Amino acid sequence: MPNTKTTSGTLFKPELVTEMFSKVKGHSSLAKLSGASPMPFAGTDTFVFTMDGEAAIVGEGAQKPAGDAAITSVTIKPIKFIYQHRVSDEFVHLSEEKQVPYLRAFADGFSKKIARALDIAGIHGVNPATGEASAIVGTNSFSGQVTDAGHIITYNSSTPDDNIDAAVAAVQTSDGIVTGIAMAPAMGAAIGAMKMNDSHAAMYPEFRFGGNPATFGALASDINNTVSFGANQKFRAIVGDFANCFKWGYAENIPLEIIEYGDPDGQGDLKRTNEIVLRSEAYIGWGILDASSFALIKVNP
Repeated sequence: MPNTKTTSGTLFKPELVTEMFSKVKGHSSLAKLSGASPMPFAGTDTFVFTMDGEAAIVGEGAQKPAGDAAITSVTIKPIKFIYQHRVSDEFVHLSEEKQVPYLRAFADGFSKKIARALDIAGIHGVNPATGEASAIVGTNSFSGQVTDAGHIITYNSSTPDDNIDAAVAAVQTSDGIVTGIAMAPAMGAAIGAMKMNDSHAAMYPEFRFGGNPATFGALASDINNTVSFGANQKFRAIVGDFANCFKWGYAENIPLEIIEYGDPDGQGDLKRTNEIVLRSEAYIGWGILDASSFALIKVNP
């Protein structure tokens, strides 16, 4: 493979990074349902206290009983995601001011790809580019963490709302709470197709015609095809405590490289096609703090 030459490199300006990740929160179900905060490059340790007992009433002069508790930690370590795109080589001859529209367009596309990458890797544990299991991600995904049979609900397209009730019950039985639901389009369509027995009116009209309501009952909701990405077509929904038990963040410095020579993406020599490659990378980390606070709805699990 020919060598590539990077003639210049810089960092996206902080305001553009903020704008970029605001868009990530709009395109990623996991980010939308949980929120985000910048994280140190080296990662963070989030400590989880599990208290199995209940608070005790103690009379005057009586002994204070010990409560059962355990402490664990979840390390949220950023993983590097890269994306690159070809543009005309006139970009390098433009003034900095005229380069801004190119960079904003690239940043917009980059934010969408990173949003999908967070969902695809965080839900399924695969490399978004190949669809294959990622050794770097390992078991740090909903597919890899939520494995208890009682938290995997069999999908029924005729009664998807009952499936959600069963998933909520599974989490609540484990002393968890449910704050949100991420759904595959097939799940949303099945909910939209449900009708009243007497009037045949739609039970959930907000889901009809591709609707994607922000809430479903008391739950924050999002519909995204990343839930049933690639080989994981059996996934229909993830139900659980996204607000408290799923954390994610990103390193704030996002580099931009301008590559003028070689064939860095396998699409032919750049000089021959009068093009350059804009390449950027982001470090994103996530962690599932308590797998029992989530349940999966799947086809024939």
